[in-house]
Amino acid sequence: MSIFIGPAFLIVLVALELLVIKFFLKKPIPWAEITMNLNSGQILLWLGRGLEVLGYYYIVGLIPYELTGYINIAWVALIAFILWDHQFYWLHNFHHKIPILWKIHEVHHQGEHFNSSLGIRNSWFSSLSSLPFFLPMALLGIPVEVFVLVSSIHYFIQFYNHNDVINHPKWMESILITPSLHKVHHGINAEYRNKNCGGTFSIWDRIYGTHQQELKEVPVKLGLIRPFSSGSPISINLLPFTKKERPKAQLNNNPILNIGSFLLYIQLLGFIAVQHQVSLIQGAVFVTFIFLGTLIIGFIQEGRRGGKFLWLVNMISFGAIIFTLEMFTLKPIQWSMIGTLIYTVFFITGVPDKSKNYSNG
Repeated sequence: MSIFIGPAFLIVLVALELLVIKFFLKKPIPWAEITMNLNSGQILLWLGRGLEVLGYYYIVGLIPYELTGYINIAWVALIAFILWDHQFYWLHNFHHKIPILWKIHEVHHQGEHFNSSLGIRNSWFSSLSSLPFFLPMALLGIPVEVFVLVSSIHYFIQFYNHNDVINHPKWMESILITPSLHKVHHGINAEYRNKNCGGTFSIWDRIYGTHQQELKEVPVKLGLIRPFSSGSPISINLLPFTKKERPKAQLNNNPILNIGSFLLYIQLLGFIAVQHQVSLIQGAVFVTFIFLGTLIIGFIQEGRRGGKFLWLVNMISFGAIIFTLEMFTLKPIQWSMIGTLIYTVFFITGVPDKSKNYSNG
């Protein structure tokens, strides 16, 4: 259940922030980019996270001792919390400095708008390339349960640091990474590049010389030096590893299409909630269903004809398979599927099949 609560809380906060931006701050919403943020990793990213935890569990199993055998669990958690953040600093720093790691981390920096959904945008491979940096925690004998707990807390804080509606007093920056400091990290301005690599505490940037506050006279410019956008999660995750030209696509900015990304994320939550109750075959079917859904939304985002037909086929065929495999009797799956089926009616009638010159808003 704890694995479910985190991502469920994230999607609620993304929705709330969008409401604040739209109705209170009266700012336009970049629907196309938010759709891509939600579609970027989805199920494959979560599978990678599972492999990261499994790898840590295997390595800890090779260590003939646990830190909890020598000191109280509360102290172990505190040590783990601080050590994890230190290791994340170097993980993050190296992902900016080492070319092969940057090709993974670049996915997160492709976004050109700063909001909470950007905190969800990550490469399929980000968890796998993270594991080596946390090996000192395993070698120290920090149990896997503590590793999962402290990493989940830190990741939530980092997600929060992508929000664009809450301001913090400057004194907090002497202790913590704030949204302002992390926005600087996303800047491609010369003054901001490769700065503020910390996750939760700002002390590491101060110690290692990468601290930079936001300058009033230098507005933060977000994105990549060579801008790149695509509706395809395959393209944004794999093209950085190739030498192929990466075009900046004109994407369908229809808000109804964005709702589809939210619903696919909710489908993912439904799967996470019941994953311990499903067989390997059932899990593989549902993973495939969600993954194909993200590809089809990207297909429509790029204005390719036939996308709505593919969405309908995916919904009907996998809905039938899920029902046949008796996954539909599991309540989280049941309610998420019913919601998506209802949405499909609006999707088919409300989303144009061919992209036009859409603007943000």
